[in-house]
Amino acid sequence: MPYRLKQLQKQLPTVHLVAVSTCVFILGLTLMLLPSENVEATRGDLPMAAPAQSIESSDTATAPSSAETSTASTEESTQKKETIATPPSVEENWVDYTIGSGDNLTSMFKKAGFTARDVYNVATAAKASESFTRLFPGQVLSFLITDGELTKLRHRQSELKHTLLTKTDDGFKVDIIERKPDIEHKYTAGTIQDSLFLAGEDAGLSSKKIMELASIFGWDVDFVLDIRKGDSFSLIYEEKFLNGKKIGEGPIIAAQFINRGSKFTALRYTNADGESSYFTPEGYSMRKAFLRAPVGFARISSRFSLNRKHPVLNRIRAHKGVDYAARTGTPIKAAGDGKIIFRGKKGGFGNVVIVQHGSNITTLYAHMSNFKRGQKTGNRVQQGQVIGFVGQTGLASGPHLHYEFRVNGVHKNPLTVKLPQALPIAESERSTFKSTASSLLAQLETYQATTLAALDTQKL
Repeated sequence: MPYRLKQLQKQLPTVHLVAVSTCVFILGLTLMLLPSENVEATRGDLPMAAPAQSIESSDTATAPSSAETSTASTEESTQKKETIATPPSVEENWVDYTIGSGDNLTSMFKKAGFTARDVYNVATAAKASESFTRLFPGQVLSFLITDGELTKLRHRQSELKHTLLTKTDDGFKVDIIERKPDIEHKYTAGTIQDSLFLAGEDAGLSSKKIMELASIFGWDVDFVLDIRKGDSFSLIYEEKFLNGKKIGEGPIIAAQFINRGSKFTALRYTNADGESSYFTPEGYSMRKAFLRAPVGFARISSRFSLNRKHPVLNRIRAHKGVDYAARTGTPIKAAGDGKIIFRGKKGGFGNVVIVQHGSNITTLYAHMSNFKRGQKTGNRVQQGQVIGFVGQTGLASGPHLHYEFRVNGVHKNPLTVKLPQALPIAESERSTFKSTASSLLAQLETYQATTLAALDTQKL
């Protein structure tokens, strides 16, 4: 018995050590399997006798890295700095004045209660930009006054542009602020029953947009002579939006006009130099060297004829031009680029302008009520530029334009003469143009197909 007891006493340290080691192992394994929050909460209760390896494993699995701690601290610091640096918003009380007819900077400052000295200071500061010297009716001039002094002045030229003048310790500082609108494409189409204007209005087009459409096709279609009932048009143009509100219209980017069965297609293209014009899908310019008619939307009262009876002289006299009846004062445009070689009175023609185009073509415009101011013989004019106004000077029974077209001194019928074409797309632009043209045509055809499908559905 004593012998067994001695043996047990010798074995106790070993048994005790095995038991303790087993307990520590189980405890470490349990901690590793616990969620990270529990590990963090339990770590402080770990016994000092726990193996170092178990504690290191636990730390690696749960403790955030030094980089994460640094990032969190930086973000928190930044948030605090931003919060401290942001001042409370101060409401500015602007006083607006709408510019009227005849107003200038002096009259506007007087309305706001400022002196001529204030006007001088502002005009001097804004001299470089001319923003405050060119004021137009309908624009808005806004004043910000603090303690009786002008601290800011804003000239709102449009919804997209305004000029801001701010008082500083060194005088006034000028800032021109421009905003870019959102551009959306608008499609519309119409069929002519009475006139292009009425059909355009029915299609939702503004008068300006109708005139733009007519000018694009004006070299191929005479909108006085050629229009027929059933002719149709379709077009895509830009609309401008700011903060979801429509603020204006952009140019037509693609259009088609069907006149008496003939289809004309025009695509807008801007070249590498930033110049925009309209071309056929094949790359030929829609623009001819001459306008077919120098007066917009007038009525032909007399055609080219060698056997016409003169309405005033009452005898047969060749009529070597075309007469366009229109109201007195209707603008007359140069049919093509050229130089004025005569400007004055010329017998029965009354007030006349003759323009030389190149070396062999001249155009004559007669019976004008007045000439365009600022022009004289020898001045160069561009196609579409106003050169005078419809009247009935000379031998004329009513207000109209008598228009002649001469080639090498020989009179030609302005309504049928073949007009020379303007230059096509440059070879260096061909590849880019084809890509643009393909995209525009696809848009136009998609819109047309969708519209036709909608109309067919309505009929059903």
